[in-house]
Amino acid sequence: MNNPWEDIKLDDYENHMSLDSVKQLQTMNAIMKEQFEDYPVDTAMIFGIAGGNGLEHVSTEKYSKVYGVDINKDYLNAVSERYKNLFGVLECLQIDLINEKEIIPKSQLVIANLVIEYIGYQAFRDAILRVKPEYVSCVIQINKDDHNWVSDSPYLHAFDRLDEVHFQMEEQGLKKTMEEIGYQVLTVESYDLPNGKALLRIDFKKKMKYEEVYLSEFSDVFYVEEKNVARYIYGIDEVG
Repeated sequence: MNNPWEDIKLDDYENHMSLDSVKQLQTMNAIMKEQFEDYPVDTAMIFGIAGGNGLEHVSTEKYSKVYGVDINKDYLNAVSERYKNLFGVLECLQIDLINEKEIIPKSQLVIANLVIEYIGYQAFRDAILRVKPEYVSCVIQINKDDHNWVSDSPYLHAFDRLDEVHFQMEEQGLKKTMEEIGYQVLTVESYDLPNGKALLRIDFKKKMKYEEVYLSEFSDVFYVEEKNVARYIYGIDEVG
């Protein structure tokens, strides 16, 4: 049996997500602007790109390559048509992140918004190990009601089969998964939504290996944290 996401029409998905009673499309767009801007990278990969919401924030002066990954070929065709201005930078890839992760290319940044819920922690971990990004920026949905995790709307029945592939997400579960493969938490931010739901953004950075820390110490290189706070690896908390 095919993945339920292959049968969901893009119009149904986007119309549902943009309803005033849902407001996820709008919220995600604002989040993605920050995700593209926050880190010193020139390659990015978006897991579950859908219709390309947020791609208007990609700077071609900053990015040499942005990969859009999705299991739904029609979604990818729509993205390519909508963002012709990103020709040469944007590359759309039809990949099943659970069963085809071995063909995923490398990227410095992975953006995974509302996709881990549909592949699970294990598949997400394995995909990250394949891509080997320096930074990972995730958004998961936090539900107060585990049974009604899709908001009511005229498009509700388009998502009837998603129960087959849905995993309930928890902040600590995602943090633990990433910690186990060598990533540390950078930031956590919550965005309230209608209907008692919230989006939780959690960003991670790959931990420095012992050899990298050792060399940095003796070459007087300081480690620069995001949010424009710089500090030495040892001794001094802040750099003026």
